[in-house]
Amino acid sequence: MPIRLPALLFLLVLVALPSLAATQEIDVTVREAGDAFIVEANFQAPVRVRTAWEVLVDYEHMASIMSNLESSKIASRNGNTLIVRQAGVARFGIFSYAFQVEREIRLEPMKRILTRNLSGSLKRMESEVMLAPSSQASGVHVAYHGEFVFGSTLAGLFAQSFLRHEVEEQFQALVAEMRRRETQPLAGMQ
Repeated sequence: MPIRLPALLFLLVLVALPSLAATQEIDVTVREAGDAFIVEANFQAPVRVRTAWEVLVDYEHMASIMSNLESSKIASRNGNTLIVRQAGVARFGIFSYAFQVEREIRLEPMKRILTRNLSGSLKRMESEVMLAPSSQASGVHVAYHGEFVFGSTLAGLFAQSFLRHEVEEQFQALVAEMRRRETQPLAGMQ
């Protein structure tokens, strides 16, 4: 018995729904300001603030969350100030870019993460991530602000497209991990 076109379309929609639902709307803008590129990103994550926070600051496991990271470790901790070392490869189209960075990260638990590069291939990088309970019924609103200054003119030529792609891809991965952790049963509860 042949499958009719409406039935086939219905089956295709059912198969596609889980992958569509997994894609989070991340609003990313990039603009130039002198020699810097300013990145703004905003999104709502359908998780508790605690879950979002735990994923965003899980630097020891970040390489398993973000596809562009090969290693991520906390080199030192002094209260709410961390030194984090990361290495990986950023990919954009046919281009790839190996990187190693050392970052100072200051935490304001459950509210804000301030980051600045101490060393690495960027001339300067500073960012801020703010978390707030969502104005929607449940979830968290995440706002990101980053400033990037590249060390070469060539890198600057592709900076806007590259930064938009990287920030969107990284937050997509983080939201997927937030959702995964939010749906895990609590330890010890069956």
